[in-house]
Amino acid sequence: MPGYIVYWPQDHVKKLEKTGDQGPIRVVFGSIHARMPAISSIQVGDIVYPVALIDKKLWALARLPVETRERAIDYCLRELGRPCGALKEEGKQYPEFEYSDSWTPSLPHLEHQVPFNCCSKWAVWGTKGSLIRPRPLPQERLLDLRFGHPKSKEKGLKFDKNGNVLSSCLCATRRMSPETWEIFERLFEPEQKGVER
Repeated sequence: MPGYIVYWPQDHVKKLEKTGDQGPIRVVFGSIHARMPAISSIQVGDIVYPVALIDKKLWALARLPVETRERAIDYCLRELGRPCGALKEEGKQYPEFEYSDSWTPSLPHLEHQVPFNCCSKWAVWGTKGSLIRPRPLPQERLLDLRFGHPKSKEKGLKFDKNGNVLSSCLCATRRMSPETWEIFERLFEPEQKGVER
């Protein structure tokens, strides 16, 4: 079961905080833009970890075991009652909605269930997600984090001259090495054992 990181930009993380959305996480979207990277490589059975840079440090925000993978528009129509920025599938008929920048989902939802970028293409979701809150990745382990598949193509993170992770190296969905996956899993062990649930 591969693990993947997906980057959530700071404005999205702040919006989740402002609206009080602490999960549990239900869905992760992917689009055709770097701001919300494509997630077409993520499959049922994989685990997704949204990450963010907060005060120049790398944090894991949540853990989502993927139970279903579907087009974002199908997820949004079913769960939110509106397309909410999801791409229509060519040749398929959808209910007519008035498109504007002020779409409001018509069904109860958590803020992270609304795509934070236009042109959402895929949604991966599940029912066993963690709470959404920052969990610091140990600074001394950042150089050990490796991403890519197969092993011969693994690469680490990129850093600035002060040792801070560059956001540019996070703007793609990245598959974790088994060793990196173990580091992330340790961050969520207390919750998986029911300590915080």
